[in-house]
Amino acid sequence: KGELDENADEFINYIVDGTTRMQRMIEDLLEYSRVGTRGKPFEPTDLEAVLNQALTDLKIAIEQSDAVITHDSLPTIMADTTQMVQLFQNLISNAIKFRKKEEPPRIHISAEKKGNEWFFSVHDNGIGMAPEFFGHIFQLFQREHTENEYPGTGIGLAVCKRIVERRSGRIWVESVQGKGSIFYFTIPVRPGGIQ
Repeated sequence: KGELDENADEFINYIVDGTTRMQRMIEDLLEYSRVGTRGKPFEPTDLEAVLNQALTDLKIAIEQSDAVITHDSLPTIMADTTQMVQLFQNLISNAIKFRKKEEPPRIHISAEKKGNEWFFSVHDNGIGMAPEFFGHIFQLFQREHTENEYPGTGIGLAVCKRIVERRSGRIWVESVQGKGSIFYFTIPVRPGGIQ
């Protein structure tokens, strides 16, 4: 770079940029595939501790965005602790990333036991999304916005879906453009002992 003409430098920049994006995509695909292949056995998992770890991991993004994150009391369930941290981290990270420019993110996490399932929600005051994206945002490489608008590979929510489904749960979203989103997921209650 810098030793050839301007056109060559421009092509080199395209190549470097493309290579960086490809590397990020490969790393994210590996993460996606490891949900099923490298998942740990389920064990009693304190979701309060899981959330605290996710918030620690996101400390810089939280501080830079002035995000305020609140939560209800969270249960202890049988799950893969590492994957539950990843699940909360991905959902909170998205809520921070897709925020409105004019106000800091407000994110609330709740949990409620209904029948034989725990219902969890991650509610934000972000930019929201159009209804036509609800069905496919949990698929690989599906994005509503371009990479230039909001960086990322479009794999994070697909990872969330795999984590929830590994625990025999469901995940979905409700959203209104300009008013925020609520991501819901369920975890079935296990009979006897830890839920």
